[in-house]
Amino acid sequence: MKAAVCVDTESPLAIEDIPIPEPAEGEVLIHNTACGVCHTDLHVMKGEVRFPLPGVLGHEVSGVVAEVGRGVTAVRPGDRVVGSFIMPCGWCENCARGMEDLCSTFFEYNRLRGTLYDGETRLHRADGQPLSMYSMGGLAEYSVTPATAVFALPEELDLADSAILGCSLFTAYGAVRNVGDVRTGESVAVVAVGGVGQNIVQLAAVSGAESVIAIDVDDEKLALARRMGATHTINSRQVDATEAVMEITGGRGVDTAFEALGSAATTRQATDIAREGGRVVVVGIPPAGTVLDVDLARVVRRKIQIKGSYGARARQDVPALVRLLAAGRLDLSSVISRRVGLEEAPATYQALDRGEVLGRAVVLTGA
Repeated sequence: MKAAVCVDTESPLAIEDIPIPEPAEGEVLIHNTACGVCHTDLHVMKGEVRFPLPGVLGHEVSGVVAEVGRGVTAVRPGDRVVGSFIMPCGWCENCARGMEDLCSTFFEYNRLRGTLYDGETRLHRADGQPLSMYSMGGLAEYSVTPATAVFALPEELDLADSAILGCSLFTAYGAVRNVGDVRTGESVAVVAVGGVGQNIVQLAAVSGAESVIAIDVDDEKLALARRMGATHTINSRQVDATEAVMEITGGRGVDTAFEALGSAATTRQATDIAREGGRVVVVGIPPAGTVLDVDLARVVRRKIQIKGSYGARARQDVPALVRLLAAGRLDLSSVISRRVGLEEAPATYQALDRGEVLGRAVVLTGA
């Protein structure tokens, strides 16, 4: 099969021919249809997040089940499926207490070692050299993932577009529903409306937020945010965003401010616009070692809550998202601005790094 391999942090992705992997017990082999292009992959490519290389990145996939390992009954060959980037083990302490988004096994084995949960990768070069897996290693024609992270899709959902459910929409859902706890009639601001930010906008709107304020420096992204449900938009390159938010909210600030880029500056902006007793939800993944400098006296005296949000709970939240999509409550297609073949993956990530991708790009791995 063809795969986009991250060889090192100095080179663009390389398209290589490698053996098709095989699923072990409790695992699923997916013939990938598409893989979303996520900024988190860029952190690995640029060496901003430590991860063993060479490896195959890409962590939001959709496709058709090609084979299942022993003991897998939830899906079967031929099923149309989507995968979640967090692949819960189901047995660690955090999974047992309902916190699959903090699965200890996932972080210890996959994120630190680039393997699945027996300590082995399923991906190798033709000469036998192991290739690390970032989640399932979705930038390839086939990928292997634990069955706990694979979910059937109804026929009415577009298979390729559904790839971004597994990270972009999944992450936004965890932030809005599980951490931000957005309620009907509340005010929300989203700082940085890239792929995840756009989905936070639409989920906040669906959750009944009275005002949804999108903040960015790109007018095209702000226009898309309007279409996704934003009631107000602010170009922070042109005006003072804090002043603009205060004017919109009558001087109060917002009930919940989401940060969706992963920088100290945008996180500080989110804390500045939160109202008394408000919530700041940090969703974007910053480079390792990024430090936040905030006015702690203001945080304490105004009882502002600063919370981190990483993904969602796969086995509870992906089925809920599938139901919302099937009911027509959410829109995936409008978030996707580029659909490219696997050979174009290296250039697409370079475009993402330059800030040229509106919403989300999708690599059609099965094309």
